[in-house]
Amino acid sequence: MKLLKGKKAGDVPLLICVSLMACFGCVMIYSASSYTASTLYGDAFYFVKKQIIGVVVGGAAMAAMCFVPYGKLASFRLPAVIISVILLALVFVPHVGVTNYGATRWIGFGSFTLQPSEIAKYAYALFAAGYFAKNYEKVKTVKGVLPVLCVGILFCVLIIIEPNMSITMCVGILMLGLIFLSGTNLKTFLIILIPLALAVPVLIIAEPYRLQRLSAFIDPWASPKDEGYQLIQSLYALGNGGFFGVGLFNSTQKYRFLPFAESDFILSVMGEELGFFGLLIFFAACCFIIYRGFKIAAACKDRFGYLLASGFTLVYGIQVAVNALVVSGAIPPTGLPLPLISSGNTSLIITMASMGVLYSISRSN
Repeated sequence: MKLLKGKKAGDVPLLICVSLMACFGCVMIYSASSYTASTLYGDAFYFVKKQIIGVVVGGAAMAAMCFVPYGKLASFRLPAVIISVILLALVFVPHVGVTNYGATRWIGFGSFTLQPSEIAKYAYALFAAGYFAKNYEKVKTVKGVLPVLCVGILFCVLIIIEPNMSITMCVGILMLGLIFLSGTNLKTFLIILIPLALAVPVLIIAEPYRLQRLSAFIDPWASPKDEGYQLIQSLYALGNGGFFGVGLFNSTQKYRFLPFAESDFILSVMGEELGFFGLLIFFAACCFIIYRGFKIAAACKDRFGYLLASGFTLVYGIQVAVNALVVSGAIPPTGLPLPLISSGNTSLIITMASMGVLYSISRSN
């Protein structure tokens, strides 16, 4: 009790909100996956059991990181990049990389699988924070931000060839966000921004399947049984939910009409069951986490803590925003989990651990 009342209590509301969101994710995963899990695996709790393990491990990781002095993480910025590059490269090693639905995004050893791109996002935020904190006088020039730019581009290249356009977008936006927050001037920022913005249409044109997804985004009903199918089913789910939803566990789209209902498109099931007002409450909780993260960053007394808290908060906020835009049809469809909610232990554990780091920074404030 004395610790909670003292100056080093830290941002307890952040931890409470994150923990509640992770538990809520288990409920929604059961609702979205019970029929599919029962049909494919003979166990309605197949996906939620795995998620509960992730919540327990993620909770332990979050608790551990709460009491790790965040300043010590700066010395791990280079090892974090090296480990991430190795893991991203292992994806392409035969019998190590795991391919699903035409994409090789995981590495697997027996029943254990890991998605390196989820780790790479946070490793990049750590590296950028450490570099900019140590070289803050160089951020006004392109040459000064070049190491951060090169590492970001390397990560993007390794991720895009998996292929994984969504995580590539997230890393690219994160890179721009951290360069901007480092204190660089407008000229340097624009010199970096313009080529990266021009690269987006090039990446889309380079792969036929991305052009097909763009076409499906513009007019999904032109290919209702092919590329446009998933977006149409997502829109049906959101529309069916109306203002107040059809009730928890009462979704119809989860009966194998909506692909990836328990993972990338779980927000659609939430919209159908909880309705517009339920989603408002959910996004209010997301905004609360983002607000607390940036508040911690603003109150930090050193550059490394400020940039690390900002980077980890950006990773979470960018991924929530991109996922919401995808399932609502505001941007072309692409696979991306909803942090703390979607099925997938790599994303869940690393996100919860990052929130523990935010708490550690808040304690120092």
